[in-house]
Amino acid sequence: MNSSKCVNSDRPIYLDYHATTPVDPRVASVVMEYILTEFGNASSIDHTYGDKADLAVKQSAKQVADLVGALPREVIFTSGATESINLVLQGLTQKSPSPHKLKIAVLPIEHKAVLDTCDALVKKGIAEMILLKVDRQGRLDLEHLETNCSQGIDLICVMAANNEIGTIYPMPEIGAIAQRYNLPFLCDATQAVGKIPINFRDWGITYLALSGHKMYAPKGIGALILRKGYHLQPLIYGGGQQKGIRAGTLNVSGIAGLGEACRLRQQEMLADELVIAAKRDRLQSLLLESIPDLTINGDLLNRLAGNLHISVPNILNKAIISRIRDQLAIATGSACSSGIEAASHVLQAINLPTHLIEGALRISIGKFTTDAEIDRAANILITAVHSTQQIIRS
Repeated sequence: MNSSKCVNSDRPIYLDYHATTPVDPRVASVVMEYILTEFGNASSIDHTYGDKADLAVKQSAKQVADLVGALPREVIFTSGATESINLVLQGLTQKSPSPHKLKIAVLPIEHKAVLDTCDALVKKGIAEMILLKVDRQGRLDLEHLETNCSQGIDLICVMAANNEIGTIYPMPEIGAIAQRYNLPFLCDATQAVGKIPINFRDWGITYLALSGHKMYAPKGIGALILRKGYHLQPLIYGGGQQKGIRAGTLNVSGIAGLGEACRLRQQEMLADELVIAAKRDRLQSLLLESIPDLTINGDLLNRLAGNLHISVPNILNKAIISRIRDQLAIATGSACSSGIEAASHVLQAINLPTHLIEGALRISIGKFTTDAEIDRAANILITAVHSTQQIIRS
């Protein structure tokens, strides 16, 4: 597909796909159909408008389930991964009040949706957060995880792929540990779904969270995959939709869009990600050739195809951003942490030196990124770095 249909070439080159993706025009077409034509309420059972909306929801549940290896009845539609994560973490603590605090083993480089929710539960005195060990590349220490499981925890919480450095986690191995100790496993798969294969059913995952806007669907729609046989206390009451787990009128247009995005990802993911990885590698090579002291962060052998997380030593990332923001859209960290004057918790947790944290930039590439944009982006970044270095030296 011609990327010019999705991104205006007169605007800055967009390389912030981890923050959000452009909506695929084919997905947008489905969304508009359910906004303008098939606009019925999926809970209206007395006429065909409701029937068609309900059918769209059922079809989308199957499309989402097929992409992640789940059953359609295990799909709960939400506003996005943040709500899905809150539904699990808060739903568990409300459902099972006990004399002991809920012990949650958490990857310290989880998204803030996980860490902040756990922190809120800790402050309420109803949970205890146990931080798992990661190395300099953000890789999980599986032995440390198993040790904690053997000593008694109530929930494993490990993301599928990190949203900053792109490190991919061994979900089958984590799931096997969870099953060995009969523990539920919450996986925030927001950055991974539609980019790498996921098998919810076979990998021992209990709860899986995802967002549409990370895979070319609209913002404001996502899902929680809830393994059959498990239940959560709802956070939202009123109407009894979705088996009483998440009440409220269903966002049919968003759900239909999410389903279509999942269908397209299942068909196109493997081919797309190979092309994206090649473009990422080209950009990485161009930058390394012209910026000799450049550092690449994360696990270079197990990272998302579109992820390129770099550090330019001894140059503040803000100095680079200020020079390129009208030409190139990249980030200094997670979009959910933008505007916060604090070093990345991810980079701190992997013990990246301060001078590399201060010079860190997250570049993320997607299916609509062109070869010409890669070359232009490299030139823009190289020029910005060299210009800044000259100012520092003078």
